[in-house]
Amino acid sequence: MKKIIYLILAVAIVAIMILRIRGNKETTINRVYQYNKEEAIKVQAITLQAESIDSDISCPGTFEPNKETKISSELQGRINSVLVDVGSTVKKGQPLIQLDNALLKLQLQTVEIQIEGLEDDLQRYMILAKADAVQGIQLEKTDLALRSARVQKATLLEQIKKTTIHAPFNGIVTAKLTEEGAFAAPGIPLLQITDISQLRFTANVPEGELNQFSMNELYTLSPDVYPGTVLTGRLTMTGSKSNMGNSFPVQFTVSNTADLKIKSGMFGKVQRKNTDSEKHLIVPASVIVGSNIQPQVYLVKDGQAVLRDITVSKRVENKVIVSAGLVSGDIIVANGFVNLFDGANVIVN
Repeated sequence: MKKIIYLILAVAIVAIMILRIRGNKETTINRVYQYNKEEAIKVQAITLQAESIDSDISCPGTFEPNKETKISSELQGRINSVLVDVGSTVKKGQPLIQLDNALLKLQLQTVEIQIEGLEDDLQRYMILAKADAVQGIQLEKTDLALRSARVQKATLLEQIKKTTIHAPFNGIVTAKLTEEGAFAAPGIPLLQITDISQLRFTANVPEGELNQFSMNELYTLSPDVYPGTVLTGRLTMTGSKSNMGNSFPVQFTVSNTADLKIKSGMFGKVQRKNTDSEKHLIVPASVIVGSNIQPQVYLVKDGQAVLRDITVSKRVENKVIVSAGLVSGDIIVANGFVNLFDGANVIVN
């Protein structure tokens, strides 16, 4: 009898659980939104018309010094004095470093004494040669010895001159790589001088905008840190090979401000008014779905949203120029992509 009662209770519990589970399932189904694919989706759309591009071309770039060099000595020797420091403004020909030249000056004195003796000997031999008192060969040897000594003197004077290292051009000392007492040798940098009175501005220009830049023409440049400063640069070089982003380096020569506030390494932009008067199909970049390799848009056709492959020729700020896939008068979905799919019924607001 007890077994029967337990069995009835177990069956009753299972039945209650089944009923509760079924009730919960119905409640969940009622609460969850069931999307109806046949129901039309409300979207916003735009009608395409050919129009001209009305925007400035702006390409970022970097300012670089027109001249920059690391100075080293042509001779070996101990550095007696460094006459400038980092940040010093120098003029072309100004002494920068003085090497020890005491030994060279002593050698010069020796040669000068030799020259004096040879000049006296030459005078005596000339007088004696006229009287046939000496052989002519002695006069010739003395003359050759004198000329050789004079060449040696000129060589020593040139070496002494090179013990003083001068600035090759006007600029600013941007690095000091040695100190007094150090040893200088050819090829070892001692100072770095940078000339920023003239600057080179290099920008990367996309392929589609390269035809907007012509050699030796003037363009407007502006540094990012000084947006109110406007500079004028002359185009001096257009790259012949593109980089990884399919952009080409374009270089301008520009004069710095009077107070040299544009520094090497600063970022800036080159700007040019767009002169393209041809009309194009232009769509907002936000309407494009898919990838950059295969861009697509939703075309509204017969009350349905149809995915259409397009070809993008150029991007201008937040817009793109469509070169293939759409024609003037086409209606494309501009907003309302939620639940939108290829072939979906749509209602244009």
